This record gives sequence, C-alpha cells and structure tokens, in this order.
Amino acid sequence: MARNRIARRTVIPSLSTAFGVPACGHAHEGSSAISGFQWTAWNFEPWVLFCLALSAGLFMAGLRRLWPKVGAGRRVLIQKALAYAGGWLLIALALISPLDRLSNELFSAHMVQHEILILLAAPLLVLSRPIAFALWAFPRGWRKSLTGYCKTGWVGRFWRRMTVPLAAWTIHGAVIWIWHAPVFFQAALRHEDVHTLQHLSFFVSALVFWWAIIRGGEGARGYGAGVLYVFSTTVHTSLLGALLTFSSQPWYPTYGGSAAAGLSALEDQQLAGLIMWVPAGAIYLVIALGMFAAWLEAIGKNAGGAAGHSGSPLPRGP
Repeated sequence: MARNRIARRTVIPSLSTAFGVPACGHAHEGSSAISGFQWTAWNFEPWVLFCLALSAGLFMAGLRRLWPKVGAGRRVLIQKALAYAGGWLLIALALISPLDRLSNELFSAHMVQHEILILLAAPLLVLSRPIAFALWAFPRGWRKSLTGYCKTGWVGRFWRRMTVPLAAWTIHGAVIWIWHAPVFFQAALRHEDVHTLQHLSFFVSALVFWWAIIRGGEGARGYGAGVLYVFSTTVHTSLLGALLTFSSQPWYPTYGGSAAAGLSALEDQQLAGLIMWVPAGAIYLVIALGMFAAWLEAIGKNAGGAAGHSGSPLPRGP
C-alpha cells in the first residue's frame, strides 16, 4: 500500500535525495527529471534579492543609529537583531536556496517552503519589529512625517482594521484554504506570476496574523485570546494536512512525483500533508503553550498588583 510505503520513509532522506535539481526553467512545469545532488541550483531572482537587501540595509542603518541612544537597553536591541537575522535567513532559505528549485518538482518541498515562511520567518520578523528599526534609518524630519502618516493616515487606519485578531485569523485561514484548492494551486504551478502572488499572500497574511496575536493584545486578555486563535489555527491547518495525507488520489496533477526521490505523486502529496499536519502542527502548539504561559504570568502579575494596591495603608500621591 502507498500509505505503508510512505510511513516507512522519513522526511529528511526523501528531501535530501531529491535535492539534486537540474538547472531547468524556473517555472513550475511539473518535470520529474531530478538527477544528481546539486547545491548550485540557487534562485537569484532580482526582485527577491533587492527586497532582502533593502530590508537588511534599512534594519542595519536603523540599528546603527539607535545603538548609541539606548544605553542599558542594548540587550533588547541585540535580541531583536537576532530575531530579525533569523527571520531574514529563513526567508533566504525558502526563496533563494535549492529548496526553491526543488519545490518545482516536489509538492512536499513546496510545503516545507510555505511552512518556513508562515511558521518560522513571519513570527521572528514580528518579534524583531523591523519597521520601527527601518524608520530610524531616515533623517529626523522624514522619520516624524512617516511615523505620523502611519498612525493617522489611511495606512494606519487600514492596518488597525486588518490586525484586529479575529480579522487577521480569518484572513490568514482563508488564504491557506483558498490557495490549496486545486484550481488555484494548479494555476500557481503553471504561471510564475500567480506563484509569486501565492507566496506573497501566504507571507503577508502570516505577518498580519502573528502581529495581531503577538503585538495586538496587551496583558492577560490579549494572551488568552492569542492562545485560542493559535490553537484554532492548529486545528484547521492540521485538518487540511490530514485531508492531503489520506486522499486516495493526487490533488495537483502537475506534480508527477519523483523517481529519484522514490516518491509517486500520491506519496509526495501524503508526505506534504504529513508535514503540514505533524511538524507544522507541533510548532503551532509550542507557540500556543508559550502564549499560555505568558497568559498565566500576566494573570499572576495583575493579581499581585491588585493585592498590593488594596493592602497598602498609604494613599497614592502627595
């Protein structure tokens, strides 16, 4: 049985065997001609390199300007810089490394690429707050104008509406399910422009979702709601992964499997479903547990503060 064979395999050997992608066209054409292990099949799309270079340059310029101003707060800057570096490197891994070319051939590699962007790179970037650093890269006058416009202009209003946790959760979930509908996923495999739109929508919706969950709520109430939103995301994405895993036929005929990787088209889809279901679901659960711990800590602080205030015999103020 195909499911028994896929169960006897592990993710790492399958992907490492299939990592040798020949230097063929970049568009998803469904070719199964995977041969030899190649580390040279890197994707040097100019727009990807430009965006990565521009974002890194703005972040580093802002960090350099902030560094002498913060004094004892440099530890926080270092933490945010490390989070940004991790997110930046993960984006490069997903879009520039041979993984991008491998995703032309294997649905399972394509799934790994998407999960890196959604589950690893996006939350790390949210934690690093790169826009705040990028604003410090500009002169003082420009910085004040940009900050004011982002807070009071249409950009700020649109962002506040998008990052309401329920709205962000709905948008992110809809993006994931809509793009995995065969008609849309097949279009992304056949047309590079649609494929680019798919990546952008996955990544941007993930940024909005994680910002709303991590930055949008303060205190116990925000963390408690975040636990529910992350857990419910775990449930519906795991359901999609299970549907892919237990399907009796391939959803995306463009992917024809790989003889070099030892995977048929159906086995490749089952492996992709397992990646979305098990490791990705585990990451969601770890994040949810972390937010649950933060929720309990915030409740404890609130209770301690209330007790201290009620027990104080002295009035506050002069």
